[in-house]
Amino acid sequence: MIVQRLRVQSFRRFAEAELEPRPGFNLVTGDNGSGKTSLLEALHLLAHGRSFRGRVRDGLVRQGEQALSVYVEWQAGSGPAHRAGLRHSGGDWDARLDGAAVGHLGELCEALAVVSFEPGSHALIDGSSEGRRRYLDWGLFHVERADRGGDFLLQWRRHARALKQRNALLRQRRVDAQLDAWEHELAQAGEALCAQREAHVARLQPHLEAMIAALLPGAGSARLELLPGWRRQELSLADALLLARDRDLVQGHTSVGPHRADLRLELRDLPGRDGLSRGQAKLAALALLLAQAAYLAGQDGHWPVLQLDDLASELDRPHQRRVLQALHASGAQVFVTGTEPPAVLRELDLPVAMFHVEHGSVARLCA
Repeated sequence: MIVQRLRVQSFRRFAEAELEPRPGFNLVTGDNGSGKTSLLEALHLLAHGRSFRGRVRDGLVRQGEQALSVYVEWQAGSGPAHRAGLRHSGGDWDARLDGAAVGHLGELCEALAVVSFEPGSHALIDGSSEGRRRYLDWGLFHVERADRGGDFLLQWRRHARALKQRNALLRQRRVDAQLDAWEHELAQAGEALCAQREAHVARLQPHLEAMIAALLPGAGSARLELLPGWRRQELSLADALLLARDRDLVQGHTSVGPHRADLRLELRDLPGRDGLSRGQAKLAALALLLAQAAYLAGQDGHWPVLQLDDLASELDRPHQRRVLQALHASGAQVFVTGTEPPAVLRELDLPVAMFHVEHGSVARLCA
């Protein structure tokens, strides 16, 4: 997947800016606060329907403006060129894909696959379980698509609806046929969702092992395990919901199920996630993201776009070298930001398109 043009308007510091990247490596430099991260953030917003730095209303729309807009042109593998645009005010949004109006942001997210790695990505290892569920479900969203015969999104929405209804009845202290019905629906959708997650984790395993070996060889072997959100080896979800009902009525929410699921990463020769250094956590998180990108590439025949914000932060030169070599070997289009070109990038003598951000504008530099 190759992005050919990115244009932003009223996005953070930019009144208007345009970037025409190339296949392979694209390096974006600039002083701290110049807006280089915002370019990656804009592409992430269109591909994920959300920013990796917070809500749209929290400063994404340029001060004094009513709405931001992002426009992208790209090509996926040998397929036709695509174009998409998104206008967002922080509340309302309007989007188009290949000239047609988009009824749901999921249509944009399905069309454009972007994997972003930013300074907060270490939370994929040492943060809350919500981020790890989002990571897992993003992969399933792209792989188990309806146009491929998958039903992940259907089961995810079915589970979310049933969970919302059961929680509403719990808050009302309702114990009646409605609660029984929604628990039945929640159990069916939840079991299906969990089975898909388990299968996806198993398929990620060989890609994760390869990425850990490339990026963090001192970790030894790696194992990824799904914690389903209830004692699945002992109970069906229907039984778990029934057993938890009295407690849930007191608390007013559902305490068991796939919405409480988590991922556990075990590295044979390194301590658990709480004992990892920030640099080790960052590399482990990057290995997870690249493993999912590699698996998606195997399904689609081409890699998603890869974005790495502030690559050099908390990584020494040998580990930067391993990361850049792994990215180069993938053949993916890669965006890297930094206050200056990483020395390792020059040492490896890789072809790089260079851009500089300053005073709200983007300029192409000679290599």
